[in-house]
Amino acid sequence: MGILEGKRILVTGVLTEASIAFAAARLAQEQGAEVVLSSFGRQMKITSVIAERLPEPAEVIELDATNEDDLAALPERLGGRIDGIVHAIAFAPKDALGGVFLDTPFESVSNAMHVSAYSLKSITVAARPSLNPGAGVVGLTFDATIAWPAYDWMGVAKAALESTSRYLAKYLGPEGVRVNLVSAGPLKTTAAKSIPGFDAFEDVWSDRAPLGWDQTDTEPAGKAIVALLSDWFPATTGEMVHVDGGLHATGA
Repeated sequence: MGILEGKRILVTGVLTEASIAFAAARLAQEQGAEVVLSSFGRQMKITSVIAERLPEPAEVIELDATNEDDLAALPERLGGRIDGIVHAIAFAPKDALGGVFLDTPFESVSNAMHVSAYSLKSITVAARPSLNPGAGVVGLTFDATIAWPAYDWMGVAKAALESTSRYLAKYLGPEGVRVNLVSAGPLKTTAAKSIPGFDAFEDVWSDRAPLGWDQTDTEPAGKAIVALLSDWFPATTGEMVHVDGGLHATGA
């Protein structure tokens, strides 16, 4: 019996098989969960195609995390209770990345914050009527306690995401809802490829990560997500778990 046997999990952000979200959805199914995917607009078709590559069929519901109507309709679209949410949504305009930090207009910063940070609160609160006691919410970050090259305002948005997760943990804890983050090392996902200069991380991780690091392997991050969704972390909330080969713990 898998560690998510009998649970129902909403997974956002599945657009390619190379994504952490897809790995989490696949592993969740392998561990016994029923998985519901969300997407919106033109991406719905892409997500529906990718959903067919999971071990089991997965329903795809419409959810634009910046659309109040979609958020209000989320409990009805879920069609029942859920035991967990995987938040794998992030976006920043091109003029907010790649070394242009000092020149980025607020409109682009606001967009990055809304999609990448505030959406964690939006989706979690929208799904609140459907969350079972003991439910787990797990988001994805790239350790924002330091400044990274090229990451710019996405780094700031991730810092906001990390703070948001702690406040959600504080306010939803009395309802038995756990909120945690997984900080993965750099992975060659579609999102990473859109960041100018992201290749700069490759040599750093290969040289310094104590356990080594494979930038094409999303399974370690997916496993961490599944573990945090399970009942094996019943008293863990407001936490950020590093899945980066141990690089965060090393010095120069």
